[in-house]
Amino acid sequence: MKIDFEKLKIKEYEYWNLYLNEYQCYLGRTCLVAKRPDAIDFIAMTRDEREEFFSIGQTLNQALKTLFQPDLMNYASMGNVYNHLHVHLIPRYKERREFNGITFEDKRWGKNYAPYDRTFELTLDQLLHIKEAIKSNLTVQMK
Repeated sequence: MKIDFEKLKIKEYEYWNLYLNEYQCYLGRTCLVAKRPDAIDFIAMTRDEREEFFSIGQTLNQALKTLFQPDLMNYASMGNVYNHLHVHLIPRYKERREFNGITFEDKRWGKNYAPYDRTFELTLDQLLHIKEAIKSNLTVQMK
């Protein structure tokens, strides 16, 4: 199922947009996408982008810990398929997690997150429920 990413936008910041990833085999997987049109290289991000990136990351990590209790966070910025500066934030789990009546299992715990299970699909409504939970918890973390 291909989903319009704009429907999965969690929050817009000055330099970044935060999206829920449509593949939620890793519950709470998100992606930060730089807003600057010519942003490509992670190392070449501007000082303002970098400061906001780490601020968002800290708030997001705390929100995900509160919601889903991940055991580890993975980060990936490659640009092979989507050649624009973006960073995946991928929670990892030793044991199954239940959320909204759905069981999530990190079948690759202890290994690289990829290749990930693209057959684990959620409906748009299920994805929006996860998105709203994260969005609500980001607001709580910022207070």
